[in-house]
Amino acid sequence: MQSTELDPTLSQTLDAAGKAGYKLVIGNKNYSSWSMRPWVLMKAFGIPFEEVRVSLGRPETSSLIARHTSAGRVPVLVAGETTVWDSLAICEYLAEQFPDKGMWPQEVTARAMARSICAEMHSGFTGVRSAMWMNIKASFPGKGRTTEAQNDIARICEIWDDCLVRSGPHHFLFGDFSIADAYYAPVVMRFRTYGVWLPPALQAYVDRVVAHPAVARWIHEALEEKEALEKYDVYPD
Repeated sequence: MQSTELDPTLSQTLDAAGKAGYKLVIGNKNYSSWSMRPWVLMKAFGIPFEEVRVSLGRPETSSLIARHTSAGRVPVLVAGETTVWDSLAICEYLAEQFPDKGMWPQEVTARAMARSICAEMHSGFTGVRSAMWMNIKASFPGKGRTTEAQNDIARICEIWDDCLVRSGPHHFLFGDFSIADAYYAPVVMRFRTYGVWLPPALQAYVDRVVAHPAVARWIHEALEEKEALEKYDVYPD
C-alpha cells in the first residue's frame, strides 16, 4: 500500500509557507520583469503563495500597490507580519527561510559569483532596460540596438558564457536552476522579443530557461492576459 505521508522536505516547505501565509503582489506578467523573478523562483522551488496581480498603468494602480507597501512598486512579498518589497531582497529572504532548497549554489565561490551577477542585473544594464523593455507577446526583431543596449548584451553574454563553461553545457548558470536563472529569466524574454542573435551554447541556455516549467507557466499566463499597455506594445521607429 502506498504511503500517504508527505515527503519531509515538502512537508517542511508547506508548514513554513503556511505559517508565513505568503502573498506575492505582482504586476502584469507580460510586462513586469521585476515581478517575474520572485514568482518564477517560488514556483520553481515549490513554495506555495497567494498571487495578487495588480494591473499596471491604471488609475487605481498606485492605490492598490499602496495596500501592501508604501514603496509604490511591485513585486512585494507579504509573509505574515513581514513585508519585503524588492525583488532581490525577496529572493534573499526566501533563500534564508528555506536553506535546504539550495536556491543559491552551495559552493562558496559559486555562491559569491551568483550573488554578484544578480546584483549586477539588479543595479545595471540600463541600456537594455530602456531600449528593450519586456513584452512577451510582442515581436520587435532588430529593435532597441542602441550603443548602450549592445554593450549590455555583450556583457550579459560574457556572464552567461563564463557561468556555463564552469557549470557545463547542458546545465543552468550554476548547475541546477537557481536564483541566478530566475533573475536572468526576464532577459531571456527580452532576447526572444527583440530577436537577439546568440552563439549556439547561449541560445541553448535560453531554450532551457524557456522550457523550465515555472518559466513556461509564466509565459503561458502572460500570453493569456487581456490588459495592454499601449506605450509598450508598439516600438517607435
